[in-house]
Amino acid sequence: MSTPNTRLTLYSGPLSMFGAKVQIALLEKRLDFALVMVPYDSQQGYSPRHPEVLRINPKRQVPVLVHGDLEIFDSTQIFEYLEDLQPDPALWPREPVARARARGLEHQSDEVYFPHIIRLMSLQQALASEPAVAAIESARLFYVDMDRRLASSDWLAGSYSFADIAFYMAALFGERQGAPLTAVTPRLLDWRQRMTERAPVRSVVRAMACWLKAAGRPVPEFMLSIAGQL
Repeated sequence: MSTPNTRLTLYSGPLSMFGAKVQIALLEKRLDFALVMVPYDSQQGYSPRHPEVLRINPKRQVPVLVHGDLEIFDSTQIFEYLEDLQPDPALWPREPVARARARGLEHQSDEVYFPHIIRLMSLQQALASEPAVAAIESARLFYVDMDRRLASSDWLAGSYSFADIAFYMAALFGERQGAPLTAVTPRLLDWRQRMTERAPVRSVVRAMACWLKAAGRPVPEFMLSIAGQL
C-alpha cells in the first residue's frame, strides 16, 4: 500500500473546475504532489485523452489522483481521502453535524448549482433566450441562499472547508458563463474576496486566468486582478 512518503500525482486540466478544486485542497493541506496538466484544445477538448486518465477513470475525465498503488477519481472522493491522509489543517469541520452540513453544501455546489452553469455553456450565443434566463435566475437564487449563510460567519459552513473551495470554483465558472455575482449578494462578494486572498486559491486561479488570456478567451474582471500582470 501507499506510504505517507509516497508523492501524490494529480491529473487535471487547464479548464477543469473539479481538478482545480483538488489542486487547491492539496495546496491548502501542504501536501507534496506532482501536477500533470492534461492538454486542452478549444476544438477537440481533452482529446486525445491522457492514457492514465483513461486507464483509471471509467468516466474518462480528470481529476485523477494517484498515490502509490492507490488510484482514485471524482473530486469529492479525493477530498475525503486527503482529509484522512492529512487531517491538519482540517478542511471538514470536526463536529459531526457541522461536517454533514459542509458535505451537503459541497454536494449542492456540484449537483444543484453547477448544472445550471453547464446549461449556460451551450447557450453562450443565446443568453437572452428563455432557457438561459431560467438558468441564470436559478443561479441567482442559489447565490441569495449562500449569501444568507454568510450572515453569521466568514465561511459557508462555519469554518473554512471543502464547501468553500467547491463553491468558489463553481461560481467562477458561473461568472464566466453569464451568471455573475452582483451587489445583490454583498456578503458573497466579500466571501469571494476572502477566498481570492488565500495563496492556494490565487495560485490555481492565476494559472487558469493566464490560460484563458493566452487562448483569447474572456477573463472575468476579478480573475484579471488575480493574474496581476495580464
